[in-house]
Amino acid sequence: MSLPVFAALLDRLAFTPSRLDKLKLIQAHLIGNPDPERGYALAALIGALDFPQVKAQAIRRAAETRLDSTLFAWSYEFVGDLAETVALIWPERQPEQAAPLLSEVVASLAQARRDEAQAKLEVWLDRLDAIGRWALLKLITGGLRVGVSTALARQAVAALGGVATAEIEEIWSTLSPPYLDLFAWLEGRAGRPAGFGAGRFRPVMLAQALDEDRDLQEFKPGDYAAEWKWDGVRVQAVSEGGRRELYSRTGDRLSDAFPDLLEALDFDGVIDGELLVMRQGQAAPFTELQARLNRKSPSRGLLAQRPAGLRAYDLLVWDGTDLRGLPFAQRRIRLERAVAAVASSRIDLSPLVAFECWGSLRSLRAAPPAGEPCRAEGLMLKRWDSVYVGGRPRGPWFKWKRDPFLVDAVLLYAQRGHGRRSGTYSDFTFGVWDEDAEGRRALTPVGKSYFGFTDAELVQLDAYVRAHTEARFGPVRQVIARVDQGLVLEVAFEGLQRSSRHKAGLAMRFPRLHRIRWDKSPAEADNLATLERILRRMESGDRTSDQPL
Repeated sequence: MSLPVFAALLDRLAFTPSRLDKLKLIQAHLIGNPDPERGYALAALIGALDFPQVKAQAIRRAAETRLDSTLFAWSYEFVGDLAETVALIWPERQPEQAAPLLSEVVASLAQARRDEAQAKLEVWLDRLDAIGRWALLKLITGGLRVGVSTALARQAVAALGGVATAEIEEIWSTLSPPYLDLFAWLEGRAGRPAGFGAGRFRPVMLAQALDEDRDLQEFKPGDYAAEWKWDGVRVQAVSEGGRRELYSRTGDRLSDAFPDLLEALDFDGVIDGELLVMRQGQAAPFTELQARLNRKSPSRGLLAQRPAGLRAYDLLVWDGTDLRGLPFAQRRIRLERAVAAVASSRIDLSPLVAFECWGSLRSLRAAPPAGEPCRAEGLMLKRWDSVYVGGRPRGPWFKWKRDPFLVDAVLLYAQRGHGRRSGTYSDFTFGVWDEDAEGRRALTPVGKSYFGFTDAELVQLDAYVRAHTEARFGPVRQVIARVDQGLVLEVAFEGLQRSSRHKAGLAMRFPRLHRIRWDKSPAEADNLATLERILRRMESGDRTSDQPL
């Protein structure tokens, strides 16, 4: 498969909003293309390819060897995306060679030194048309953004062989690009890949968001157990046949980043739970765990300062017995025995929350007791009779998250998006008022978001940005934001954390636009002091109100 074929797939995926239609496009691509090309295409779609030899700076240098630097800067400012800019402005040439194969690019870059990568890149760009160049650069930078998740890709792979998606998920962690053994099995040319051995990942059972108006009317309180939804990272702790692993909910290995917790997996089984930083049995705020994520070789100091722990809430396998087919009530009893038997300070049990009716549980969710529960994201509801199945079935498990914090902020900057949003200003930076010692007010940035609005609202926001731009900084537009003129955005977020990287000294967790407040003036926006009070309240474990003070 030449790179233009892969480029055509990316182009269609980027402009196909329907999940079902995306699924069909991927399936058709896997059926219609040979090995190893389709395997590398699959890996690219899910972000499983990495090319550290080529940085963004190398792409810029390549462009500046063929283009006037001023013209390139102006073009980049207008387009707002490096790959799209280079792909469009790269001078067309009559290629002396055919377009490269996807496998050719992958293999060549895997063997190239960093000082060789730029030259290879220039040769390939000369052999491609605009769409091919865009695909090449997106492939290399890893910024495809075509709306394909790993779950969707696995579903397409399963359909290729007529097997259940759960079977693909069970072996996925043992596979690597270009997945030759996987395709051989799915097409009946070989047996199942050796992925069902000890230490493997099992498909994770997920919860649906609770619809209070519908679900609390439909289901009975006595059919469900409740527990707090802890603010950490969902993991699967595996210890089988001498192999110990930590997997994320998507099956990615986290083992190297948490060797301290790995040492505590002194059992034979698979525990489902929440990865947390824990001190003396108490869970620390998520910010502490965040400092350890994506660290392949954590230092001794980091291990000592932020010790990892596992809060267990389900048991999938124990002493060689698969327990997933048992009801949750029975798995819970066995989990309690297992945690007690392990007797590790790094592994504890997620306690159940006693309640009599949905009303009492709603009150607990709004005002949890002091201590750890105040830091919880909300509640989990699990049917006592539910078996453990991969995926997100409706009915067995629900997540009932707390209402988000809301603040009024002022739009400060905007930048074009990517993919089908590449021509629209859809990434928004916003700020709140800060007051100095002399009482002077100024807006300071506190967050950035690119979702939470409808397509119709996006059109309105894009038009506003274009009509109220007062300065440009490369691809970023600064909009008018004064006491008497500007756009107020009601921003929802899950929490705050200290951050030395941000001017405001704090950062929002999962900010998104909640409403456009056309009715408010910037003078009515919130102050930084309001966010500081929320942060101090969160740090003290006090979340008696879901709204700012």
